[in-house]
Amino acid sequence: MSQPVPTVGVVCLRGDQVLLIKRGTPPRLGQWSLPGGRMELGETTVAAALRELKEETGIEAEILGLIDVVDGIFPARPGPDGTAGEITRHYVLIDYAARWVAGEPVAGDDAAEARFVSRDEAMVLVDWDETRRMITETYERFGL
Repeated sequence: MSQPVPTVGVVCLRGDQVLLIKRGTPPRLGQWSLPGGRMELGETTVAAALRELKEETGIEAEILGLIDVVDGIFPARPGPDGTAGEITRHYVLIDYAARWVAGEPVAGDDAAEARFVSRDEAMVLVDWDETRRMITETYERFGL
């Protein structure tokens, strides 16, 4: 990867629950995260967010608004001397808030698992601070 890759993510709420996926591919393999992925050529960010949500979870939703844009920069493993490894991936994550419309979560595409969980459970399951921040901001800004 020689340049940043634009991606989308969705914080999808159903009542007081948030939809999470367990990643089935790198980066963050096996970690709980938001549904999302790479944009396709000619696709708008909103269309990409809804497509990725449907492909990874089977869920249909209504986009409520943009939460934030986050850089996901992933270095290789640290060297033996503790220095940071060479950057191997750089994603520009465009995260949207959404409200569930239809469907039950079923893992598909790059997801190993998909399920709705409580906000408190999401804060425990999710490792990345930025993902926890996106979830928190969605609850605070969109009053769901």
